[in-house]
Amino acid sequence: MKSVLFLLLFLFITKSISAQEQTSYYFDSNKFELKNTEIQKLNDWISKNQDVKIVAINGYTDEDGTIGFNDTLAQKRVDFIYKLVKDKVKIREDFKTRSFGKLHQHSDNKAENRRVTIYYIEAKDLLREDEILGIKKEEITPKPKPKKQFPEAIVIQNPNGTESTFDLDVAFMQQVDAAKPGDKLKLDNLNFQLNTFAIVNESRGKLYELLIVLQQNPELSIDIQGHLCCMATDRTNLSYQRAKAISQFLRMNGIENSRVTYQGFGSSQPIYPLPEKNEEERAANRRVEIEIIKN
Repeated sequence: MKSVLFLLLFLFITKSISAQEQTSYYFDSNKFELKNTEIQKLNDWISKNQDVKIVAINGYTDEDGTIGFNDTLAQKRVDFIYKLVKDKVKIREDFKTRSFGKLHQHSDNKAENRRVTIYYIEAKDLLREDEILGIKKEEITPKPKPKKQFPEAIVIQNPNGTESTFDLDVAFMQQVDAAKPGDKLKLDNLNFQLNTFAIVNESRGKLYELLIVLQQNPELSIDIQGHLCCMATDRTNLSYQRAKAISQFLRMNGIENSRVTYQGFGSSQPIYPLPEKNEEERAANRRVEIEIIKN
């Protein structure tokens, strides 16, 4: 009794793992068209299995005849069955190349070998189709972007004919270049004249850092976000004007409008709660950030 129970349990486990069903239809010797009784059997199966998916159609012959003749006959039998089921039941495109014939031995009864077997997956198991068929999806590991070489300094010609040299933060530029959508980065050392949106001369290098990264990475799009300290209300819309000023600099230097957006948040998103306790907290709240929109 124990051995019988073990066998039944084994069969149940095997069936649940494979989750692959089959149905067979039989042909007369050397024929590739089904008899009417077999056609009716197939039509009955189709009507009861509208929501399954056929994953393979295998044709078999008996051992009589040459190999070439039997191969052709088996293929014709598959084609005959396919014409009857197509447009009525879902079928994998590779149903002819996916074979399960090795799972079954030839019968001593020749009539049982003259058949086509349809292998299919029931609707409840279709989400596991690749798993059931043993198909492993090729995992594509995205290649890391190569680190760009950014300049350490830039020399700018001033309107009065003089030159200004600005040291550039290469590490920051590489951080922006490699950032992912949703990342936010603060523009350190970017200062404005008191209560205006005019950027102090010493901070112009920060603008060129952004400009160079955007020039060298055409996939990059950013949103510039201005923030204020100290006051609960941004009465003059200063945070917006500062973000806009940076955006205008980038656009005037050839960056497409669609790649640079801007907005001002006033003091609505402080790092430290208002009122700040000291200048360090005020400086932290008084900032400009960029958010990576696309990269």
